[in-house]
Amino acid sequence: MGTRIESPQSDILQELCQRLRELAPALDKPNAWPAEQLRLCGEYGVFEWFLSREAGGQGWSEADVMRGYLELSSACLTTTFVITQRTGACRRIEACDNEGLKAKLLPDLVAGKSFATVGISHLTTSRRHLAKPVLRAEETADGFMIDGFSPWVTGGPFADHVLIGAALDDERQILAVLPMDSPGVSVPPVAELVGLSASHTGPVQCDRVTLGREWLVAGPIEDVMKHGVGARPGGFQTSALAIGLAGGAVRFLQEEAAKRPDLLAATDALHAEWHELRSDLLSAAADEPVCSTENLRTRSNSLALRSSQAALAAAKGTGYVVGHPAGRWCREALFFLVWSCPQPVMAANLCELAGISD
Repeated sequence: MGTRIESPQSDILQELCQRLRELAPALDKPNAWPAEQLRLCGEYGVFEWFLSREAGGQGWSEADVMRGYLELSSACLTTTFVITQRTGACRRIEACDNEGLKAKLLPDLVAGKSFATVGISHLTTSRRHLAKPVLRAEETADGFMIDGFSPWVTGGPFADHVLIGAALDDERQILAVLPMDSPGVSVPPVAELVGLSASHTGPVQCDRVTLGREWLVAGPIEDVMKHGVGARPGGFQTSALAIGLAGGAVRFLQEEAAKRPDLLAATDALHAEWHELRSDLLSAAADEPVCSTENLRTRSNSLALRSSQAALAAAKGTGYVVGHPAGRWCREALFFLVWSCPQPVMAANLCELAGISD
């Protein structure tokens, strides 16, 4: 039985991260899912970090949450990505006014006894400009009829609940918890991804699913995502995961450079850049930003790409064999070019890749 991690400075966190590193190669296998990793995170109290003490959590500050994400993602990006989606559901449930729903779901979520995830990307960056919403809600006497699909749900086949967003014909929207054992809910086979396939990110289908008002989190209201239900300002977690991935690659380079002096100059430069980015991230999370959120994300994407490729170059042919972390880091770094990547960040990354200066 692991000891609960109660601060990001805890040696117990490093113990957990080492166990996650050891388990990470198995996630490259077909149909893998980080079940053991998530069980360990529950055992070590990770799911308590993100919620208030009133909800049974530890109420970590946003800066400490970022410190935790940095450590976890340096050990296993897939597991940490799944946790971010789980946390997105938990925080929105905690922040809602539906006391019955909170009492029903939060105790098992905080304890790691159940798994919830989110299916809301289509309300923000994915497919929101289509003439017909991909996931529709029809108001009924007792609640809502849900029809369509949520395109990007992480861990759908393993979820007990999915926090979904759906649109009504009058352009109002709702957030609601969807029990995955509801009649009419199905999970089509997920596509094989370049990286993080073990996150099982893909669609969840709803064929005229009846959902009572007891499952409602927010709405019906226009632009429900802009009303801050459980949201955290700044969007720092994506940058945190990219910096964490880079940290894992830089750590590998440092270990290699201790044996190969020819790697020292490049390793020291990447480590200095990583250290500066980490500092900027923590300043932003503490509401003392030294750069824009877009600048932080652009630099984080860049470092994740370059440090992972540097690790592969240092590992040589061994790193190109499936199962070596350097190859996995290279594939995972590509994820940050497509996951919730704002257009200005994409443009800046493309200019860098094309060798065009700002």
